[in-house]
Amino acid sequence: MSKFRGKSTDLKNSINLLENHIEELKSSERGLKSILGIEGSAARIYFREMFSEFNWSARRPRVKHDIINSLMDIGYTLLFNMIEAMISIYGFDKYHGVYHQQFYQRKSLVCDLVEPFRPLIDLRIKKAMNLKQIHTQDFDIVQGQFRLFGKNAVPYITWLMEPLITQKDEMFLYIRNYYRAFMKNKPIDEYPFFKISEK
Repeated sequence: MSKFRGKSTDLKNSINLLENHIEELKSSERGLKSILGIEGSAARIYFREMFSEFNWSARRPRVKHDIINSLMDIGYTLLFNMIEAMISIYGFDKYHGVYHQQFYQRKSLVCDLVEPFRPLIDLRIKKAMNLKQIHTQDFDIVQGQFRLFGKNAVPYITWLMEPLITQKDEMFLYIRNYYRAFMKNKPIDEYPFFKISEK
């Protein structure tokens, strides 16, 4: 959120709420259910502010009931595949997560490690909307879901990949440092932190 210049009062309030959530997580040992509740609240605040100027309703994974959710699903899939390839280098068990608990046929650790990088996709979608790169006529509506097919998908995949390619080195270093912290059983405050650059 700190990327935004000239913050409105509403945005400043949202940032304060998110900072309070961070402090809540630090304050004591919390169970998974409590952490999930904090994450859900933080996600609602984050998405509300990220796309506030576009009168967007909410993030609903895999539903694709609007163009933003459809593009998020595509972008997050590209991100997921990239992170999966990176963690494969280090021999992690991709199905054994930390925050995302082990679940049949879900690559839970990949789900964990994509989280710091999701804003790369969100910011690129926001930028595309501001640059008028998104056109409703490019999408087919199939059973109430917005879908991209064939040549219409090419420019979208191209610009969704841009931030991932631009920051691939930083992403790789994050995964490497996570591996090193994990193998040395370091305390949580010594695990890596990913900061989006101004590239």
